[in-house]
Amino acid sequence: MTAPASNHHLPSPDRRTPVTTYRLQLGEALTFDDVRELLPYLRELGVTDLYLSPILAASPGSTHGYDVVDHTHISAVMGGREGLERLARDAHAAGLGIVVDIVPNHMSVPTPIWHNPPLWSVLRDGPASPYAAWFDAPRGEKLLLPVLGQRIGKVLSDGELTVERISIPTEPERDEQWVLRYYDQVFPLAVGTHDLPLPELLRRQHYRLAYWRVGDEELNYRRFFDIATLAAVRVEDPEVFAGSHALILELLEAGTIDALRVDHPDGLADPEGYLNRLSQATGGAWIAAEKILAPDELLPPSWRAAGTTGYDAAWRIDQLQVDPAGARNLGALMRELTGNVPIDYTRVSSDAKREIISGSLASEVNRLVELLHTITSRDLYLSDHTFRDLRACVVELLVAADRYRAYVVPGRQAEEEQARVLRETADRARTRLSPDQFPTLDLVVAILLGEQVGAGEPSDTPERAEIITRFQQVCGAVTAKGVEDTTFYRWTHLTSLTEVGGDPAGFALPADEAHAWAQRVQHALPATMVTSTTHDTKRSEDVRARIDVLASYSAEWAEVVHRLRDLTADARPADLDGCTENLLWQTLWGTWAPTSGDPIDGERLGAYLIKAAREQKAWTTWTAPDAEREGQLAEYASALLNRADVAEEMNDFAALTSRAVRDTILANKAMTLTWLGVADVYQGSEVTRTSLVDPDNRRPVRYSGETGLGAALKRDSQAPAGAELTVDEAKLRLTARLCRLRADRPETFVGARSGYLPLPTTTACAFAYARLLDDEADVVVVVRRLGRRLERLGGWGSHTIVLPRGTWTDVLTGDDVVGGTRLLADVVGDEAVTILARPRAARS
Repeated sequence: MTAPASNHHLPSPDRRTPVTTYRLQLGEALTFDDVRELLPYLRELGVTDLYLSPILAASPGSTHGYDVVDHTHISAVMGGREGLERLARDAHAAGLGIVVDIVPNHMSVPTPIWHNPPLWSVLRDGPASPYAAWFDAPRGEKLLLPVLGQRIGKVLSDGELTVERISIPTEPERDEQWVLRYYDQVFPLAVGTHDLPLPELLRRQHYRLAYWRVGDEELNYRRFFDIATLAAVRVEDPEVFAGSHALILELLEAGTIDALRVDHPDGLADPEGYLNRLSQATGGAWIAAEKILAPDELLPPSWRAAGTTGYDAAWRIDQLQVDPAGARNLGALMRELTGNVPIDYTRVSSDAKREIISGSLASEVNRLVELLHTITSRDLYLSDHTFRDLRACVVELLVAADRYRAYVVPGRQAEEEQARVLRETADRARTRLSPDQFPTLDLVVAILLGEQVGAGEPSDTPERAEIITRFQQVCGAVTAKGVEDTTFYRWTHLTSLTEVGGDPAGFALPADEAHAWAQRVQHALPATMVTSTTHDTKRSEDVRARIDVLASYSAEWAEVVHRLRDLTADARPADLDGCTENLLWQTLWGTWAPTSGDPIDGERLGAYLIKAAREQKAWTTWTAPDAEREGQLAEYASALLNRADVAEEMNDFAALTSRAVRDTILANKAMTLTWLGVADVYQGSEVTRTSLVDPDNRRPVRYSGETGLGAALKRDSQAPAGAELTVDEAKLRLTARLCRLRADRPETFVGARSGYLPLPTTTACAFAYARLLDDEADVVVVVRRLGRRLERLGGWGSHTIVLPRGTWTDVLTGDDVVGGTRLLADVVGDEAVTILARPRAARS
């Protein structure tokens, strides 16, 4: 089905549309000039666009760039503006575009703070600062800075605060300034307060220093989730938008960069308004929004964005490869290891959300309830709705939310779909409340929808607007922290499903559902992005693929785990948490690739498991780490990698599943590169990687040298046809062939002329579709799925596929294939992936 030509999700005709992006994590280890050296390799690989992590100046030592401190400068560590412009000239000369990741929602609170000039100015000058409107904090209140290692009284008694006069590197035009120092932290002083006694000096500042634990309960500026060192920005303010986007817009206008990826739009007050403003300011550039969608949710049609960054496609690609028959055995194993905890994903998720609401996000929830209580208290008709009931209703709404947020704009009638979302959330919340609280719940929902309540106070007051906005922002934060950063580490049924944006409650995905979803997205968002690994994925695509296979070998896997537990009982910590242990075994398997070019080691595995355990928040946490048990966990994990008996068990299981693992890795990569829209290749993912969550997934990639990717691609181009390939070689060849196919036929894969057509097969073990050009099939993709089931059935047998008519060329073998109803054995044979392209001369 071809997209309508007037689709406003498509970029303007004079703006570049990426086809195949290559995501690069920039920083000190990969500068603009380093990327210039990679251009020949990337061009040969077949990608069409560089996809750069944030390029603006970030906190000192930043490894990711999302902690922006200065919107007016390109990162000096990466090479500054001159380095970016050199890269752009060379990339464009090679025919490659540049997509840049931008961060509109927040800025860093760095150490020292003067690295962030707007924030430094606000702390020093308060309302007189030209940046006074930038940060999302209550007007008229002192900005709370919870940075002290102990309570303020003790800090003062111990003489840990000193007043100094120093030069500020970010303000060289000013003379030396009076500052307040707390170890490495430096804070500006309001003019004329430097010679006051310390207690009075602190009272006269535009900020309040506090003990770090105060932040969760009292913090009065909106954060990025629960990270106090990332302060939210009011980008909905036109002046703030202009000030924080001027350089990016200048680079787009100059043609230095071509397209944008927007980080975390759900954190914004008005994502729709922001994206529409950004689209207008960029002249209709291609913009992808990092939007996490619920399984039944599509990108809001009013957003002027090309689509999402691809998490919605990534989890579906994985779940297509998951055998539903494995759910019972894997569930029993999880239950056994975790102490007979009932298999109830909803309960695990709800419990995690409640912990976040009462813990790290308590200050945001408290602020929201206080606002509600303020407006109900001053209206006689509403004054009997107590603070306690208001809080209970807000909490249950947040827990019951099944998506990041609804989208209601203050002062505008809620769209029917968004009102439905909130009312259905309220229906679920109602089951957790007493009947006496139902009227309060109805009141809260009415306020959140901007409806008239009580004595008829106007529905567009500043307080009402703030409540509507903040509820949506808090809802997104609670979902992110409660589900993706807590539940997804506790729910270990099949850990490849606990991926960003994923639906682990759904387990396997039927082919018909996958096709139906793809058709809807193709029609609405023909230039959306599909990805499989990102800088934020909890496991790389290859680790997930290996874990996917466990569902097909669930009984054997349970036996392996039992034997491994028996073999290593002498080394296993006596108090090893069962949830952590199940995660450990699946992670060990997912990264078990000793013959690949990226084997995991004990240090990486141990670091990941400690991070995962802290995210579980059961026996150790970030704020209260159990160092002794963490050390025992890391030591045990490292020992597993060095034991011959463990290696024998794992290698035997690897031999049993080798065909399924290989097929899944290749099938998933083929779908990522052909299923929908713009395809993204994360750095290094053209071969197998054992990467886990940040920072492991940001490790440098080896491009040069005899074992580097450049040499491997050269060897592939010289390899004879029919040569036996390793998984790495096969994946690299597949990636290159499909990237080049996409570059040769861009309009078949992206844009208004592209389309999607499911192809009928008589077996669930094949997933097949055609990519259309002007409603005519131009490329056919057939991938193998549920390979063990196919193996048990004795192969393809008499099963068939209906190919579009005509003669086709196999992209991977060069063979000709005739269309029509064909035996899968003749079309696919023993391959994991078959890609057919219509010869150019054959197009009508």
